[in-house]
Amino acid sequence: MKSPSMKARIAPTALLALLALTPAWSQEAKTAPAPAAGTAAAESPAHKYFGDVKLVNQDGQEVRLYTDLMQGKTVVINAMFATCTGACPVMSGTMAKIQDHLGDRVGKDVRLISITVDPVNDTPAKLKEYANRFHAKPGWQLLTGSKENVEAALRKLGQWTEDPSNHQTLFLIGNDRTGLWKKAFALAKPEEVLPIVDSVANDKGEG
Repeated sequence: MKSPSMKARIAPTALLALLALTPAWSQEAKTAPAPAAGTAAAESPAHKYFGDVKLVNQDGQEVRLYTDLMQGKTVVINAMFATCTGACPVMSGTMAKIQDHLGDRVGKDVRLISITVDPVNDTPAKLKEYANRFHAKPGWQLLTGSKENVEAALRKLGQWTEDPSNHQTLFLIGNDRTGLWKKAFALAKPEEVLPIVDSVANDKGEG
């Protein structure tokens, strides 16, 4: 049984509607791709959409959502929280499989991004401990920050929830260079998710 995936090649200004999980997700929409890496951030539709909300990673370093994490990269994003004992360990286990599968591409042209939905309790130290459980390498960023900033980031990604236990179990997989975005069910078997990640990471922006 195939893992459900949905895709679109979009200008990021249309991303919010796209991320709403409407039936339109099943139809491919082609518009102008995001600018290539090296294009001035001020000219980037993705930068304008996502913004540079400041978050903090598991090492206590402040990072900007678009410029530091997404610009010119393929990203695999999920929402989680450190004390979750249900879906989160499953998703993080699959993230670890993605990390192993992509090898040294992680941290170069691909970044894995896990954003907590419980920023009040998930300090960088707690996320660091969680990251160590899953052998996260530098290219896998686990992010927290002020409640306002985390909420702003997750709302842009269609992943915010007031109740951490109600967070979505989806991977958002996007290629900023080509504008291709897909969704995958994060509780699917890793062997069903990996081809979806590959298809986005290897996208050439043609057709």
